[in-house]
Amino acid sequence: MSAVDIIAGLFAGEGAQDYLGEEVSVAVHMRQAGGLAEAAGAPDAQVAAALLHDVGHICGGTASGRELMAGTDNQHGETGAAWLAQWFGEDVTEPVRLHVAAKRYLCAVVPNYFSKLSAASVYTLSVQGGPMNAAETAEFETLPHAGGAVAVRRWDEAAKDSSATGPDFEHFRPLLASLIRRHSLTGSNGAAQASGLTGSNGAAQASGLTGSNGAAQASGPAGDGSRDSALTATELCTVKATALPR
Repeated sequence: MSAVDIIAGLFAGEGAQDYLGEEVSVAVHMRQAGGLAEAAGAPDAQVAAALLHDVGHICGGTASGRELMAGTDNQHGETGAAWLAQWFGEDVTEPVRLHVAAKRYLCAVVPNYFSKLSAASVYTLSVQGGPMNAAETAEFETLPHAGGAVAVRRWDEAAKDSSATGPDFEHFRPLLASLIRRHSLTGSNGAAQASGLTGSNGAAQASGLTGSNGAAQASGPAGDGSRDSALTATELCTVKATALPR
């Protein structure tokens, strides 16, 4: 059985369970997030991270999503990233690992972000540590994949539409298979170079925060040729001045 088959089985099986008090299942939520990332023109790794960001709830960790709703932080970002690391590089796994931290970060720095969270997301935020303090936000902003985590978090919050299902999992199969092949050939250290995740001028651009022309954008992921990076000063100003999620 291939890695993609294993992931597909997770979506079809455990993924059918209720998604933490929301009106969609875990699998539908993740498929919606992947579809939103794809529709926004995100790089393949960002689409995969959005699609797979909540696998830690259902891949056999020590605490389930239901336990999170009962008041136990199940560390699903860490669990999911560790599970995915057997097949994917850090351009996929780190945004998955950090997407909970990104919620805490955005609640701390973005006006009105907290007020737009669903009731279930407000509750889980309290279990996960609440909004970051000043020291935590400063540390988060230096992380190499902070930009990718923020982008995934935005799609995460928007992917709770009970009237939509998102693309079928099979729609994403070629993308996932391509990323797995790439990682097997290059390893995580070569992933960024192998996928063309730097701009044509060689300048690093933060995925989800910078357009292909280098200008900070608050509305979605970067254009072609972006990669994850620590948040730049310009990007920080954009993030903090923008009320999200949309």
